Amino acid sequence: MGRNRTGVLEFAVLGLLHRTPMHGYELSKQLNSLLGAFRAVAYGTLYPCLNKLYEEGLIAKEDDAPGAAKLSTAAPGPDRAGPALRPGQAPRPGQAQRRAGRSKIVYRLTAEGKERLQDLLAESGPAAWEDDEFGVHFAFFGQTRADIRLRILEGRRSRLEERMEGVRAALARTRERVDSYTLELQRHGLESVEREVRWLNELIASERRSEEGSSADGLGDSARPAE
Repeated sequence: MGRNRTGVLEFAVLGLLHRTPMHGYELSKQLNSLLGAFRAVAYGTLYPCLNKLYEEGLIAKEDDAPGAAKLSTAAPGPDRAGPALRPGQAPRPGQAQRRAGRSKIVYRLTAEGKERLQDLLAESGPAAWEDDEFGVHFAFFGQTRADIRLRILEGRRSRLEERMEGVRAALARTRERVDSYTLELQRHGLESVEREVRWLNELIASERRSEEGSSADGLGDSARPAE
């Protein structure tokens, strides 16, 4: 996973943990649902990301077994708190207690993690309009300010309109030089972009209506005589 996609994964992890603390397995399922089947998150990708966020103080770890220590300092890994013992092997200090409860690691946001998430939610520049980041930003629109939502939606639309013009130009140039299957693939791509632009137009109109309604309500409240 490249640098940009690593950042997207960290954003998604922080956003999901803001909703509720989770075990790694549940977090993995939620991430795969959020990011889509074609960008499935493997344990080999997720746990290094969790390690990084933990080392930066953005997330904390807890054992969910009754009586377990509040915060665990074990390195993130599959949700068991420690490896199985081999026959005859003595447990390390503290390992027996964790195994007795078969505890799992629960990940949660720290105060610093919540601040970092708010910084990410406030980003509305060109990176937020691209394919990798737009979907994650959109998934957390419920936690995003209205003006930021509108800026991202309008930016995404402008990006797709540029792409749409490029596809149309390519179709005009190659129509006579490609076979029918390639032509159909290009048409399919164009239809997909056009469909998303229509969807964005509806979302933008809805956001603007909500914004106008909120402004009207505010004016009504200010105009209402004090009781």
